[in-house]
Amino acid sequence: MTETLFYHLERRALEDVLPGLIEKSLERGWRAVVKTDSSERSDALDNLLWTYDDQSFLAHAQSGDGDAARQPVLITVEDENPNQAQILFCVGGSRPADWKANGLSSLARVVMLFDGRDAAMLDAARAAWKDAKDAGHDVTYWKETPSGKFEKQG
Repeated sequence: MTETLFYHLERRALEDVLPGLIEKSLERGWRAVVKTDSSERSDALDNLLWTYDDQSFLAHAQSGDGDAARQPVLITVEDENPNQAQILFCVGGSRPADWKANGLSSLARVVMLFDGRDAAMLDAARAAWKDAKDAGHDVTYWKETPSGKFEKQG
């Protein structure tokens, strides 16, 4: 059963949270896939991961650039896992096309990041929660605290 975490962003933007979560995943020895809702968001995240920290960067590529299988982090708009990632980050309202797909069961974790200040994103996250739970995923909800950390709810 794939662990699926829903991260409710209330204070910080996706761009402030995602690089740190990817870094923690890589520290575990995991590869990551970041699924976006559009090629424009993929381009923006591509730029972000090269520049978010003056002291470092996160090695990555967009799908279609170079050898996807060799990438520790792959950004895509498709339902794919060519780099054999252990974690899937879904951003911008993206989500797995099929929560029961065999490809998801090979992942250690799916992370859904959504902006809780956006009513449409909140509704989409609620629908994704229901679909993930109905498909048998172990779902947990993490809410951003005033200090900017995430705390598991209920």
